[in-house]
Amino acid sequence: MTALFKIALRAIKRNKLRSSLTILGIVIGVGAVIVMVSIGQGAKAFVEKQLESLGTNVLIIIPISTTHAAARGTTGIITLTAEDAFAMVKECSAISYVSPGIRTTTQVVYGNMNWTTGVSGAGPDYQIIRNWTLHGGRFITQQDVNTMAKVCVLGQTVVTNLFGALDPIDRWVRVNNIPFKVVGVLSAKGQSPTGQDQDDMVLMPYTTVQRKIMGVTYISYVLASSTTAESRFEAIDQITSLLRQRHRLRPNEENDFTVISQVEFASTVMETSHTMTVLLGSIAFVSLFVGGIGIMNIMLVSTTERTREIGIRMAVGAKEKDILFQFLIEATVLSSIGGVVGIILGIFTSKLVSYYGGWPSLLSSPSVAVAFLFSNMVGIFFGYYPAKKASRLNPIDALRYE
Repeated sequence: MTALFKIALRAIKRNKLRSSLTILGIVIGVGAVIVMVSIGQGAKAFVEKQLESLGTNVLIIIPISTTHAAARGTTGIITLTAEDAFAMVKECSAISYVSPGIRTTTQVVYGNMNWTTGVSGAGPDYQIIRNWTLHGGRFITQQDVNTMAKVCVLGQTVVTNLFGALDPIDRWVRVNNIPFKVVGVLSAKGQSPTGQDQDDMVLMPYTTVQRKIMGVTYISYVLASSTTAESRFEAIDQITSLLRQRHRLRPNEENDFTVISQVEFASTVMETSHTMTVLLGSIAFVSLFVGGIGIMNIMLVSTTERTREIGIRMAVGAKEKDILFQFLIEATVLSSIGGVVGIILGIFTSKLVSYYGGWPSLLSSPSVAVAFLFSNMVGIFFGYYPAKKASRLNPIDALRYE
């Protein structure tokens, strides 16, 4: 077997340019597989991180839009209230936390700096539902909600644009010319799966936003957390039944609210990400397949060129399996070299794409191993026919070949 390896390597070295071009096809194929799969895996990990930032077992209850209400012949008045939210956590066994919410967009001012951002009203459970840690200070308390306190918690984007390097805790900002004390700063969460900056926000007690900022009594939405991910369907049924009863909807009337499960949204996003990974990997494997065709082509040419050599080897005692193994080893060596170089090129390229292009990439040992093994399988598969053809040559005809 060692002698066959030496013969195979000698044959490869004899046609360096041709061998290099053959190897190049495998290099491109393996490199493409690693780059595409690493980008797909990186995007998947990035999406998972973003979905985790949205919170745990989150349910969002929103009222129907005014347009929808008008189509039904109703007034379009938003009927969702804080009492609805409290009733959910009190009467729905599958609900663990709720936070009434209301949101508007306005300008926040500190000194001579100003920043237009979203101002959201929330309850004390908001931090638990969203699984959002604090960078400093404290979060909104029930006392703040009860007293409509003029306090706020800032996201990192707002802090950067208003305060720069200053510590904002216990400083005062103005919203609609009303002074608010900064009592806390949220940790950075980055973009949401929909591309929104989650850190570009100001949180206040929802009662404060209702009465002092917007002058309304309703809420825009309710954030709720089911006890477990599996209990979300039970939670949705309980919420639906409760709100229909509280809103006095008749059996033939449509719901004047919608319950959205964050898990279903997450599943859709993850399925899309998985599909993209498979698609990118499939395209890359096509490149590797094309490289395998190149190996077959070169091995067929090599078989024809070395017909007389094969005849001499058979004449001095080489068996059919020896010739078969010789050419199979040549094809496998070509694909193995291409696989190793392709892995190095793929890792290097994926790092470059991640660094300069801003695309997330995640290298995994299984994908590298699969790419290398597949490159060897390609060499064996596409090298078998030329090797079999060479091993079946008639020694007399081979010796006569010019």
